[in-house]
Amino acid sequence: MKLSELLKDVPCKAVQGSLEIETGKVCFDSRKVENGDVFVAQRGAHVDGHAYIGTAVERGAAAVVCEEVPDARKEGVAYVLTENSSEALGWMASRYYGEPSREMRVVGVTGTNGKTTTATLLYEMARLMGEKAGLLSTVCNYVGDEKVPASHTTPDALEINRLMRRMADAGCRYCFMEVSSHAADQRRVSGLDFDGGIFSNITHDHLDYHKTFRAYIEAKKGFFDRLPATAFALTNADDKNGMVMLQNTSARKYTYSCRRMADFTGKVIEKHLDGMLLSLNGTEVWVKFTGDFNAYNLLAVYAAARLLGDWKEEDIVRAMSLLVPVSGRFETILSREGVMAIVDYAHTPDALENVLSTIAGLRREGKVFTVVGAGGDRDKTKRPEMAEVACRMSDRVILTSDNPRSEEPTAIIEDMKKGIPKGEEDKVLSIPDRREAIRAALLLSHKGDIVLVAGKGHEDYQEIKGVKHHFDDKEVIKEIFKL
Repeated sequence: MKLSELLKDVPCKAVQGSLEIETGKVCFDSRKVENGDVFVAQRGAHVDGHAYIGTAVERGAAAVVCEEVPDARKEGVAYVLTENSSEALGWMASRYYGEPSREMRVVGVTGTNGKTTTATLLYEMARLMGEKAGLLSTVCNYVGDEKVPASHTTPDALEINRLMRRMADAGCRYCFMEVSSHAADQRRVSGLDFDGGIFSNITHDHLDYHKTFRAYIEAKKGFFDRLPATAFALTNADDKNGMVMLQNTSARKYTYSCRRMADFTGKVIEKHLDGMLLSLNGTEVWVKFTGDFNAYNLLAVYAAARLLGDWKEEDIVRAMSLLVPVSGRFETILSREGVMAIVDYAHTPDALENVLSTIAGLRREGKVFTVVGAGGDRDKTKRPEMAEVACRMSDRVILTSDNPRSEEPTAIIEDMKKGIPKGEEDKVLSIPDRREAIRAALLLSHKGDIVLVAGKGHEDYQEIKGVKHHFDDKEVIKEIFKL
C-alpha cells in the first residue's frame, strides 16, 4: 500500500519526503520493524516511542509517523508529523487491514463493571439468532466459534483490526467488544466504524493510570464523543454519570433504567439463587441470572439488541431466557454438605457491594463469608474501601492476595486493613496464601452458609513477581469440596 493511502484519514501537520512510496507493515514497536515498514512513534504511559525512531530507521523503516520530527533525519525516509500518533495508528491500522469494522456491525461496551458480561451476552445473543459473530473481551476473544486467548481488556489498534479482519473474512456480521478506559484514552479504537456504544456504570477504578476520577470519566466519555451520527449511544440513566456520556455525542441517544422512566426499562419481579423473573419493557421473562447488577446487564443487552434493529422483539426475549452467565461472574458451586460457594470477578468496591447485596437478598439463615484481596501495582485508593464493604456486608472476612504482581501480599493486606471499621477487627482474618484463605473460609462454614470468593473470577492464574502461576478459584473450591 502507498503511504498516501495508509494516511488517508490521518490529519498530517507536515510531511518531509514522499507520500507515494510503497510501504510494508505498520509497527509501533521498533524491534518488529523490517525493510519498508512504517514506524509510528507513540507517547506511552511508561515509554516514549520517539526515543526509538533512530532504531526503527536503522532497521529499515521507510516512513516515520510522529508528534515531533527528530533533528537527525535519514535521506529517503518519509517523516510525517501528526497531532496524536496513537490516533493516527488507529486509522492506519484500519486502512492496513482493509477497514474490516465497516464490513460488520460493531458495538462497544464501556463502564467500570459489566463490560464483559454485556459484550459476551450480545455475542451469544447473535449466535442464538443464527448469526456469525466476533467477540473482543477480557475473558476471551472469539472469531466466530474459534477461541483466541485475550491478553488485555482491549488489544492494541493493530491487533484489534487484525482480529476484525479475521472475523469479517470468516463471515461474521457482528462484532461486540469491551472498550476499556485505557483503550479509549490511548485511542486504540480510533478508526473503527461503530454502530453502537453502551455505558454500564462508573465507579472508582484505574486511578493509578488516570490519576483523577474526572479524567477516568472523560476517558469513557471520549468514546461516546467520537461515535458517528449513524450509531446509537445507550446509557444507564440510573448511574449518576450516565447522562454525562450523552452530552457531546452525535449518535442517536437512548437510556435504560431499572428505577425510572427511560427508553428501555427493567424490573426484577422475583429473585432466586438459580435465576430471576425480569420485566423488560413490560414483557416478563425468566433468566438464568440473579442480582440487580445482572438485571442492568441484561437490560442493556435487550436494549442494544432492539436498537440493532435486525431481530424481532419476541425472538430477542426468547433468546434472553436461553442466555447463561459468563465464566467467573456469580458462578455458584454447592458442596455435598450444603455450603454455597460463589466465585465472582468483583474487584472494585462497587462491584463487591453489588455482589454482597445480591447474596444478602438471597440468603435464608446462614452466614456470609467473604474471601477478598486487591491487585498489586494498581489503584491503591480502593484497597481500604474493599475491606470496608466486605466487613459491613459479611459475617466473616478473610483478607488474602489477589494478583500481587511486584508488591508483597502482606503490604497490600495492610493497606486493606485500614478500611476495617472500629470494633469489626475480630471478624477479620488475614491469610496471604489464597489457597489457604479459601480453604479456611470453606472449613469454617456450615450448611446454609454462603462463601464469596471475590476478585479473580474467570482468571486461571496468579501473577507474582512478574511470573504467572496457575491458580483457579473454582478448581480450588471443587478440590476442597471433594467434588
